[in-house]
Order: sequence, then structure tokens, then C-alpha cells
Amino acid sequence: MFDRRAWPNLGIHVYGLGAVAFGAVGLVWSIFASPWWPVQALPFSLPHPEALAYMVAVGLLLGGVAMQWRRTAQAGVVVLTILYLMPALMWLIRVVGFPRSFGPWGEFLQDFSLVAAGIVAYAFLTPRNTLWTRRAAQIGCFLYGTCVVSYGLVHFFSLSGTARMVPKWIPPGQHFWAVATGVFDLLAAIAILTGILAVLASRLLTLMLIGFGALVWAPLLFRAPHKQIVWAGNAINLAFIGAAWVVADSIASRKKQVR
Repeated sequence: MFDRRAWPNLGIHVYGLGAVAFGAVGLVWSIFASPWWPVQALPFSLPHPEALAYMVAVGLLLGGVAMQWRRTAQAGVVVLTILYLMPALMWLIRVVGFPRSFGPWGEFLQDFSLVAAGIVAYAFLTPRNTLWTRRAAQIGCFLYGTCVVSYGLVHFFSLSGTARMVPKWIPPGQHFWAVATGVFDLLAAIAILTGILAVLASRLLTLMLIGFGALVWAPLLFRAPHKQIVWAGNAINLAFIGAAWVVADSIASRKKQVR
């Protein structure tokens, strides 16, 4: 599935750069960035949390940097997939404790989307196109599409909070875009899960995440540059962009092979 002649693959690079940015935030603050690393969900206190946060930050940096080169990209994506699985499992603990609450489910699936994209990326980077790599890519895309369902549902379970994130100057209004983007997420998820217009939908999802970063997260860097959550939010959104991009590239690659 990995065409060496097609390297570099921009989705792979962006996925890695998101980890580099997230790791850099961890090095500067030396604490876990909540809600993306919900250590508060653990039933015990972490020993030496600052040291652990520093180690995770270094791992994210090294994994993200490794993904910028062909020879080390596959090892890098393994490191990042394992690291992104850790906060997802932390949210899963909260899911078990509050199974009827959508909040923990939404956070778990949001974090797990990076894990699913990591599976897709690993398969995409495998030099030989085997049955295993095709199956891994399909499973990863299915898991990612399931996670994108939660992207949309979050908008409706927290409509007022989502609306407040939309800049007021964008017509026709904040609530309109909160609903519309939620619908777009659900449509993208259906397309990815069914394979109908999946390439177009995953590309548009990537563009929507880019727009979200440019319109919501990036301006906060100028308004509140001293806050960790602002830098972490921009970094993790870059990782989400990379994840969607990786999935889109994988789907497009498999469509070409079918033809």
C-alpha cells in the first residue's frame, strides 16, 4: 500500500507534526494537558506526574519527528499509536464508571480516532500490499469512521457549548454552524463507514478540521498565549487534521487499486 515513489505523504507528515507540537507543549509545561490526557480519570494518583508528563512529551516528539522520514516513519507511527492509546484508555475508565453519560464516550472516541488513524498509517506505510495490510487499513478506517460519529454527536449533546466556539462574525450565526458542522461530521462518518463517496467525505472532513483550527484555535494563540490549553488545543487539532488526512489518503489509495 505504501508507494515509495509517492513519498512524502502529506497526511503522514501532518499526523507526525501534530505529535511534535503536542510534545513541545508537554516539555514547556511539564504537566498532562487535560482533557486530552485525563489523568484525573485514573482511580489512583500517578507517582511523579511531572516526570511522566515529560517522558510522554519526549516520546511524542521523537515519534512525530520519526514520521518525517521514510525509513523511520513506521516505527514513529507505532510509538504515537501506543502513546495516543494511553489517554483513550484513561477515558475508558470513566466510561465504565459512567456508562450512561455521553461525555466520557465522546472523549474516549475522540482520542481513539488518533489510534485508529495510527493503524491506518501503519498499514499505509507497509512496503508490501498484502491481505493483512488491506485488512488492517479497512479495520482502521472503520474504527475511525465510528469515532467520527462521536464528533457529530458531541455537537448535539453540547449544542450551546459548541455554538460558543463559533466566531460571532461568521454568518448566519453560531447555532447554525454548530448544527451544520455536526451534521457534516455525521455525513462524513456514514460515508467512511459505507464507502459511498468516502474519498470526498474524508477530504472534506480534513478541510473542516483545518477550518476549525484556523477559525477557533489559532486566534486563541493571540488572545491567551500564556495558557497551556490553547497551545495544546492547537497541537491536538493538528494531529486530528493529520489523522483525517491519513484516512483520506488510505481510502483514495485503495480506490485506485480497485480500478
